[in-house]
Amino acid sequence: MLGLLASRFALPPPRVSASAAAGNISLADGSVCALLRPQPDEADTVAPESAHKWRMVIAYDGTKFKGWQYQPSPPTIQCFLEKALIHITKLDRKELCLVGAGRTDTGVHARGQVAHFTTPFTYRCLDSFHSAINGLLPPDIRVREISAARPEFHARTSTKSKIYHYKIYNEAVMDPFHNNYAYHSAHRLNSHAMREAAKHFVGEHDFTSFANAVHNDRVRSPIKKILRFDVTEMDAIIQLEVEGTGFLYRQVRNMAALLIQVGREALPPEIVPKIIEAKDRKELAKVAFLAPPHGLYLMSVNYDREILKPPEDSPPISFGRTHQISRCKLLFY
Repeated sequence: MLGLLASRFALPPPRVSASAAAGNISLADGSVCALLRPQPDEADTVAPESAHKWRMVIAYDGTKFKGWQYQPSPPTIQCFLEKALIHITKLDRKELCLVGAGRTDTGVHARGQVAHFTTPFTYRCLDSFHSAINGLLPPDIRVREISAARPEFHARTSTKSKIYHYKIYNEAVMDPFHNNYAYHSAHRLNSHAMREAAKHFVGEHDFTSFANAVHNDRVRSPIKKILRFDVTEMDAIIQLEVEGTGFLYRQVRNMAALLIQVGREALPPEIVPKIIEAKDRKELAKVAFLAPPHGLYLMSVNYDREILKPPEDSPPISFGRTHQISRCKLLFY
């Protein structure tokens, strides 16, 4: 049955409970997604103890999407994933409790976004389920991996660290194949100076100067720990790779913006600790712009090995099906 679902994307609108529905939204593919009132905080949604939890690793090209988080102005990544899950499981949003590890912005890409959802039933094999989800998703979103998860696993709050990349195309003429996937700097950047500046970010600091204001009720500590910050040259690409235990809203893009200014030799590497110590976003705004979103990638979300161990008697992890031709049936004349 799941294989049949996966063969077509144009399916009837998903079933949504009447008490939760508040209207419909037309998505980019012409289909309809139920518009539900967003939950105040996904972390506050608790699944029943008898529910089965599932972990997904997701990749997406964020160019056409309004970020990850479900909102009444799609298309968003979460909205498309929920739509596919609703079609397959026949559950509604409240029952699925889909939660992502990171709420990427409009235009931001991901290679290793992680999310979890719950069902009141289990699966003996995940391969068909995996194929069905990807068959229902647009081609610029793909679930790379599905596995059973422990009840205590939470995609966001169980996170140990996250790794982001920011890509800069550093040539006079922009390569059109990188246009949506890297920031273009026609000014020759000094990667050595950028590397020296990046070292100042490593460690535990108050990153208030690098956080944009966010309009919600969540109070987040500005104290974050950067585990490493690497600057690597790969032909025309300069790649910034940062790993941290957590990040504030637009923190990575603001750090990248300051490093670009250092790379242009408009500022010395020693500007970084001065901006950090200021604890004032206005101080950064005086010397650097906000780096655009299309150069940013959420590469991986890391967890402790113990919490990633699947429960007993759970189905094998699905990495997707591979198709092979066991025998050539072409006739040779």
